[in-house]
Amino acid sequence: MSYAFPPGGLPDQSVDPEGTAVFTPAYAVLPAVTQRDIVTSYLPGWRDMRMWVLARPLSGFAETFSQYAVELRPGGGSDAPETDPEAQSVIFVAQGQVTLNIDGQRHIMAPGGYAYIPPDAVWTVWNDGESVAQFHWIRKRYKPAEGVDTPEAFVTSDKEVAPIEMPDCDGVWSTTRFVDPSDLRHDMHVNIVTFRHGGRIPFAETHVMEHGLYVLEGTADYLLNKDWVGVGPGDFMWLRAFCPQACIATGDGPFRYLLYKDVNRHMPL
Repeated sequence: MSYAFPPGGLPDQSVDPEGTAVFTPAYAVLPAVTQRDIVTSYLPGWRDMRMWVLARPLSGFAETFSQYAVELRPGGGSDAPETDPEAQSVIFVAQGQVTLNIDGQRHIMAPGGYAYIPPDAVWTVWNDGESVAQFHWIRKRYKPAEGVDTPEAFVTSDKEVAPIEMPDCDGVWSTTRFVDPSDLRHDMHVNIVTFRHGGRIPFAETHVMEHGLYVLEGTADYLLNKDWVGVGPGDFMWLRAFCPQACIATGDGPFRYLLYKDVNRHMPL
């Protein structure tokens, strides 16, 4: 399996600047080609890192989450990566190796590695390897619910969790669920959705969950509101709640994306 990440670099002066990025009140598309060196950000308390901010809470944009693509050079990392004690995180490793320590438990994570980090956890993340490490980092402020415990930390991987086939689709559409959907402790899900060649979402979904989608591999035509958009590895999509969506996989190999959505809580009034 392959896991896309921002390409960095900078196109040369012969490249036509007209691109396929789209920003609307209902959805946004940030193609991989826009994720270059000159749009990276840095954080205090980190060493030898840079990151691409793909989504952040913003009027007319993401409301419930932020999403980063973080790159660590050898020896890079942080002993205090999270500054918000109410924030929970998911880390998904794309390339290289990271050492994640959560409340004293040390984990070596390779490509495809997945970690859930609850609010108030004490954690660190470092690249102890000899090559660059790259990971996706999704953050959401946790919403407690009466009578519901806070989730516990866990570390697993894409290879360790079997995809679940969607009904009535002959196996061409499946979802790798790292959290049981009926576990009400969790107020967000970060899954991997997979379509085999020709697989599709056979209706235009509209639902209350906000989405962030990062294409890990493959290509598809994706319906966003009323527009069909071609997407491929490294492209990021944000979908506002109730934005109609569907997709049709177009490549010979699988089309896979990392999917965020907010779940299992009352709507704030």
